[in-house]
Amino acid sequence: MRHLWLAGLGLTVVARREVISGGRRVVRRLATFDAGAVLRDRVEDARGQVPPGVLRFSAEVEARLAPVLEKLGLAKGGRAAPKGRKTGSGKRPAARRQAAVRQPRRNARGA
Repeated sequence: MRHLWLAGLGLTVVARREVISGGRRVVRRLATFDAGAVLRDRVEDARGQVPPGVLRFSAEVEARLAPVLEKLGLAKGGRAAPKGRKTGSGKRPAARRQAAVRQPRRNARGA
């Protein structure tokens, strides 16, 4: 009976050591794991896939809308130059109000 108890105690010690060393291995593995590099790789993959898909979608929409635009007389001849901001050069600056001159209070008693 004593031998069985000592064997069980030895197994628990060995199991405890394995759990502790396994935890250390996991911590080391996590410390060397570069989440930023994985994220950058995923983003680069997505960037490589999205623009061609968007361009295809845009071309498809334009192709389907071309007959409709032609019927309406809005055929695509080229894109108009983007409008810039208004410079306000034709506007005059608003006249500034002069501060009202405060007159001293008069006493209600007449003095």
